[in-house]
Amino acid sequence: MRAGLYARVSTHDQQTLGLQVEAMASYINDRGWDVASKVEDVGSGSKERLGREGLLRAARRRQVDVVVVWRLDRWGRSVADLMATLRELTDLGVGFVSLTEALDLTTPTGRAMAGLLAVFAEFEREILRERVRAGIAQARKEGRPHGRPPTASLKSVEVLRLEAERVSHSEIARRLKIGRTSVRRILAEAR
Repeated sequence: MRAGLYARVSTHDQQTLGLQVEAMASYINDRGWDVASKVEDVGSGSKERLGREGLLRAARRRQVDVVVVWRLDRWGRSVADLMATLRELTDLGVGFVSLTEALDLTTPTGRAMAGLLAVFAEFEREILRERVRAGIAQARKEGRPHGRPPTASLKSVEVLRLEAERVSHSEIARRLKIGRTSVRRILAEAR
């Protein structure tokens, strides 16, 4: 099997990059796989990681059969991002191995674990939705404003004045830096 190694550290002064690559190379050697690609990214997990995107492109072109990482947090930016990329790799028929978590999606047990991860990711999203709903309900109960601050409605007088001057809706929106839909809504409410 052709393996793509992916290692990442947050900053240049972290010393684990060599440790990650060495552990992955040893694992690949023990499995009898070949190294098709070795990617090392340096940067925060929240920023764009060009090396990871390049490895995903290689997987899409069928240049690698399995992606090997040292830890899951080195690969995924969040649980949702991790699940999306794991799902894409699975759909492509490309395996995924995380050494520290002993997650090997090239085996039936590993694929079952990925299914459990997907369940937990959905659970996490549902909990977040419930918290948001509860926060909105509490804000309403206390009479506090929530959501986007009203910006277009603050320009109602100018919208009505420009419309009276027979300025087009598009031009009103451009001049006042609001959306055309907001212009139409303000005019509809005024009628």
